[in-house]
Amino acid sequence: MNTSQQATFGTKAQHKTMFAIALPMVISNIAAPLLGLVDTAIIGHLPEAIYLSAVALGAMAVSFVYLLAVFLRMSTTGLIAQAFGANDKAAQRQIFFDATLFALLLGVLVLIFSPLLLQLVWQLVDAKGELRHLTERYIQIRFFGAPAAMLTLVMLGVLLGIQKAKHAMVLVITTNAVNVVGDIILIIGLDMNVTGAAIATVVAEWVSALLGLYFVSKHLQLRWRMLPKASAARLQAMFSLNRDIFVRSVLLHACMAMMTAWASYQGQIFVAANAVLLQFLTLISLGLDGVAYSAEALIGEAKGQGNEQSARVWLRVCLFWSGLFAMAYATVFALFGVHIIHLITDIPDVVATAVEFLPWVIVLPLLAHWSYLFDGVFIGLSARRAMRNTMAIAAFGVYLPVWWLTKDWGNHGLWLALSCFMVGRGVAQAWVLKRYRLLSFNTADS
Repeated sequence: MNTSQQATFGTKAQHKTMFAIALPMVISNIAAPLLGLVDTAIIGHLPEAIYLSAVALGAMAVSFVYLLAVFLRMSTTGLIAQAFGANDKAAQRQIFFDATLFALLLGVLVLIFSPLLLQLVWQLVDAKGELRHLTERYIQIRFFGAPAAMLTLVMLGVLLGIQKAKHAMVLVITTNAVNVVGDIILIIGLDMNVTGAAIATVVAEWVSALLGLYFVSKHLQLRWRMLPKASAARLQAMFSLNRDIFVRSVLLHACMAMMTAWASYQGQIFVAANAVLLQFLTLISLGLDGVAYSAEALIGEAKGQGNEQSARVWLRVCLFWSGLFAMAYATVFALFGVHIIHLITDIPDVVATAVEFLPWVIVLPLLAHWSYLFDGVFIGLSARRAMRNTMAIAAFGVYLPVWWLTKDWGNHGLWLALSCFMVGRGVAQAWVLKRYRLLSFNTADS
């Protein structure tokens, strides 16, 4: 490869650097849902489908709240990466402190207002009798892990921003391993079914927060005397920083929650089947995010250095690997998808329904990988408004119209809407990135 080609497509060393960040995150992000498959499989092999449905509905509700807070990781990664590129250790510590304080406040608020959040769930989800009772018990227990879950998002953001992906991998894998061990002890050993699943997850969340704090303290060389004093002005700035990413997250996860909430109106079997298939979707999204995380760190670093050419090369390098991973996912699901479904659950009606909708999952990696990568680019650039606006276009201009027009198609309509939504995101993001020249660092975020 000549010098001109290397400038365009990246050098071997640049590909290795990207992969050094992506591979640990791909491993950790694949490990998380794989361990989640064990979690679901343990519940799925209990005699009644109601347990799987309750965990699916409860996890959907809790994840919806927690994932709305993903802005904590995103904004932290972008800011830390830029400070890392500028070699400003003091700025890294201040960003960490402000984000940690904000996360704790948010986690406590979630715990305090959990009864109201629970009432909101019942406005959106159709669940009655024993299913509602089990789902409510699961959610109430899970919210005790809210402060820990918020803190973990910040810890991951810092580790990714300073390109310590291996420690982020250890954090994710350890957390999910604790969850699986807890499931085995509480669900199988003590026969606690839904309650056991919830307690195991809460314990894992607190282990994650403490382990993450240890890693970050080590890398930032934190000492009590180095920590800045709390500042209302800086907290306000942190709120303003995260507002647009929060709106983006609301729109994204509202669309994703529809996959379970609307299915609840079609019956418990569709809820359970979609719960199984959404494990595949989680595997897809988190695997592709491994490459997107590299884009966050490397493009953020390039912005901190003021190196526009480097940022453009990193974009091309990450796009190559994102497409490659997408093809690999599609191939694996086409060959082994049915076998994976049988591993997750042996309830005949759930298996048959999940197999019917499996083709949607097979094509999703190819349709969606663009949007995940561009999210990483926008995070590295701290292009918050661009993230918000492109998500709004995809949600209101694509997902909702397609869903509304295909409601008579039942669950197939839901999966079609989701597929079109992913394509819409990628197209809108690519257009905004080019139209507003976001990789020109003297251009304001649009």
